[in-house]
Amino acid sequence: MGTGIRHALGYIVVIWAVFFINLIFFNGDLNLWGIHPTDPASLPGILFAPFLHANLEHLISNTIPGAVFAFFVAYSGKRVFWEVTVIAVLVAGAGTWLLGGAGTNHIGASGLLYGWLSYLVIRGIFNRSLSQTMLGLVLGFMYSGLIFGVLPGTPGVSWQGHLFGAIGGILAGMTITSDDPPALQRKRQQQQLGRR
Repeated sequence: MGTGIRHALGYIVVIWAVFFINLIFFNGDLNLWGIHPTDPASLPGILFAPFLHANLEHLISNTIPGAVFAFFVAYSGKRVFWEVTVIAVLVAGAGTWLLGGAGTNHIGASGLLYGWLSYLVIRGIFNRSLSQTMLGLVLGFMYSGLIFGVLPGTPGVSWQGHLFGAIGGILAGMTITSDDPPALQRKRQQQQLGRR
């Protein structure tokens, strides 16, 4: 539980610190380091965008759900947290960079949040964990309204970031093995030994 709490608090501290540093020392100009689709110069924005927020309302909207999702992802361990986070950020960023629309600037942690949530919703299916499956069902129900965020239609909202973040979370849930229950780990080891 301690790992989950530390990562949830760390997430909050980082995004709030970056917001106020950007506001006080850079007059908001760091937001220019977001993702500018199809502009090669903005490729680093894939890594920077999740830390940047347009205003206090944007920041607050990503704080509580982000902390909740970070807690539950990190509850399985630091390695799991970083694997899921990296996959979600890269897939969300790459998809947004490719399809986000010319002349736009995409910032905010919401793509990462969609990645964390979709991972949590589906992970129990792939690692055959009843507790993770139940957690996924509960979170999926509680945050079911977020499904509309992956659809176009709301001006100023990066639905591309949401959609590709969710895809990244699904890919993480399907592929990582660091949070497999011990019984599944033993079964996989036996399968690998049998192939040799």
